[in-house]
Amino acid sequence: MEQNVLEVRKIQAERVIKALERNQIHGYYVSDRSQVVDQVRELLKEGDQVVVGGSQTLFATGVIDHLRCGRYRFHDRYQPGLSPKEIQEVHRKAFYADAYLCSCNAITLNGEIYNVDGNGNRVAAIGFGPERVIIIAGVNKIVRDLEAAAERVRLIAAPANVRRFQTDNPCLNHGLCVHCREKSRICCSYGIINFQRDPERMHVILVGEELGY
Repeated sequence: MEQNVLEVRKIQAERVIKALERNQIHGYYVSDRSQVVDQVRELLKEGDQVVVGGSQTLFATGVIDHLRCGRYRFHDRYQPGLSPKEIQEVHRKAFYADAYLCSCNAITLNGEIYNVDGNGNRVAAIGFGPERVIIIAGVNKIVRDLEAAAERVRLIAAPANVRRFQTDNPCLNHGLCVHCREKSRICCSYGIINFQRDPERMHVILVGEELGY
């Protein structure tokens, strides 16, 4: 990321963190992906039961490899050879997990966390169940408000993820979400977090890089 843009994004990240704290959500800023695992390690305990949501950011920051180190009871949805039914069982274990790690589609300057899912497992787990939720997001996910968050999903996250999944949805060719009714639609469940009753439950790590969709 160009240096001047990076400085602007850092200022925005600091503003977001202050907003998160007002919403009883802990916020952290790290300058690059190499620092993410150290921050995650501080938020997890040895022996924690851990589940993750689908996320390219967790791979890019080395978090998936860290969770596989043997320090945790990691229910690995990416383990080779899992059947669709077994993957669904991993999704369900998120509700009883000590920690759930994922990314988000957007986060506003007001400290609101916005997500859109196909299966709904990530939206559900973020909202309720796991004792702790740890969200890792690049500063490219920062937007002005919820309207901009929804627009970001329509113009960037949805078509990029459809291209990654290689599903034949209309946004693959249109380059933006057209609110299709395909069986393989990935924009089905929507979630907004703007406050936490438990001030120790949710943690957001903002990374001073572009990460994920």
